[in-house]
Amino acid sequence: MQKMPDWLIVVLRSLLFLVVLFAITKWLGKKQISELSFFEYVTGITIGNIGAEMATGIEKSIANGILSIVTFAAVPFLAGIISLKNKPFRDFIEGKGTVFIKDGKIMEDNLKKEKYTADELLELLRKKNVYQAADVEFAVLEATGDFNVLLKKENQPLTAKDLGIAVAPSKEPQTVIMDGEILDEPLSTIGQSRRWLHTELEKLEVTIENVFLGQIDSYGQLTVDLFDDKLQVPSPQEKPLLLSTMKKCQADLELFALGTEAEKAKTMYSKNSQKLQEVIDKVTPLLRN
Repeated sequence: MQKMPDWLIVVLRSLLFLVVLFAITKWLGKKQISELSFFEYVTGITIGNIGAEMATGIEKSIANGILSIVTFAAVPFLAGIISLKNKPFRDFIEGKGTVFIKDGKIMEDNLKKEKYTADELLELLRKKNVYQAADVEFAVLEATGDFNVLLKKENQPLTAKDLGIAVAPSKEPQTVIMDGEILDEPLSTIGQSRRWLHTELEKLEVTIENVFLGQIDSYGQLTVDLFDDKLQVPSPQEKPLLLSTMKKCQADLELFALGTEAEKAKTMYSKNSQKLQEVIDKVTPLLRN
């Protein structure tokens, strides 16, 4: 029987170990490819090296290679299970965050411990859009290598809560059109139909075939991006139109109050006008685009 050529053996072994590594990675979970601890980093490199060595080393046993990969994969898997129940073990295996700035003061000893220079610290701050260390209340280098910053209260951007403005909770936008095709599942998630979608597209004066991406926001408004970048699509007008209608009603009530001679009617119109104005003041931030 003719012997299989070496290049074909390498190709087949590579495909085999690619499948094995893919299965191992899926088994370990997303954490293995997103937030690596030192332990997981070393294990990942070793598993990759074993896979590469076994794929090209045609004289080596495939079974032994797979056994070695499974062994190296099982160790971080078991370590992860133990870490869930034992914090000291988790701190030892995964490491702990290192504070670089506390109460606005740079912790020089911690910088030296992690082998970071002042220039590197300033670079990390700039990546967070912070250009002055004195503006920082707290900054920490996480065990995964991520750098997180908490600005001092006076340097934080204002939020709706700070201004006392009520803001409706935002829901996940649903993508209902992609590459000119309607996606029925997200459309049904928000309780709408294809007929409703076609009606909204008619309002925007676009056809489904020309829509590259269509999404519906928390307020039920459809926004689209077209294949033809030269075409301009008007912004959704439902919210501004509703706000305009409410303001007109409020103005009409004021006019009615001024135009009537009956004191009872004047009081009713004035009172309802004031109530409607209070509602308008509350919903204006929500209804403006």
